[in-house]
Amino acid sequence: MATFVLIHGGGDVGWAWHLVEAELRARGHDTVAPDLPSGDDSADLDAYADAVVDAVGDRRGPVERTGPDDRDDLVVVGHSYGAFTAPLVADRLSAHLLVLLAGMVPSPGEPPGDWWTNTGYSEAAAKQAEIDGGLTGNEDPYILFYDGVPRPLAEEALGRGRNESPAASGQPWPLASWPDVRTKFVLCQDDRLFPADFFRRLVPERLGITPDELPGCHCAMLSHPKELANLLVGYLGSAESSTPSPA
Repeated sequence: MATFVLIHGGGDVGWAWHLVEAELRARGHDTVAPDLPSGDDSADLDAYADAVVDAVGDRRGPVERTGPDDRDDLVVVGHSYGAFTAPLVADRLSAHLLVLLAGMVPSPGEPPGDWWTNTGYSEAAAKQAEIDGGLTGNEDPYILFYDGVPRPLAEEALGRGRNESPAASGQPWPLASWPDVRTKFVLCQDDRLFPADFFRRLVPERLGITPDELPGCHCAMLSHPKELANLLVGYLGSAESSTPSPA
């Protein structure tokens, strides 16, 4: 049995994970999907991590299994902007596995607000928009974030959106290096925010690993929850070593 700690992206809430939570629980696992304190303009990345650690509380199982019913694995999953928080949580809780879903992979000392320029995002998005006729970077949120999500579900997701704390956006990422935690990256093949080719370049550059690929839009937890849950559970049984070795 594993405990999956699911961290939402920017302007979002923990509800975004509810379909994946149902899939994981049906497979016998536990889940925690808290709301980050992004509505508090003074909340920084450390406060975000504090909120997640507090939400995990005593639901976190032992790092080493001592019996057949113990929670032997703690998996931290960060979506999009949640990639700035997920490694902090994984480091604090000595997680078994860290997974980034369409994640903004941070570098030590890098504020989230600088990530876009540092990674060459604008150029990559513009190039892809030329190929797909303007779908990438589209101003319509139903295309940019929820392309392929059933409209009623996308409308509910959009209605739950929140502002993001400027304190978090301006804080240099506090870790001196990537945590010593087995790490996986999942890109979304139909992502209209972060093109697949952008992550195919960035992830090896920043983490030294090759991303796995999943069909679906930027919010694949809503468009492809079963497929995402299958991938996450599959990582538990993989013996492959994938601790990042940044170039």
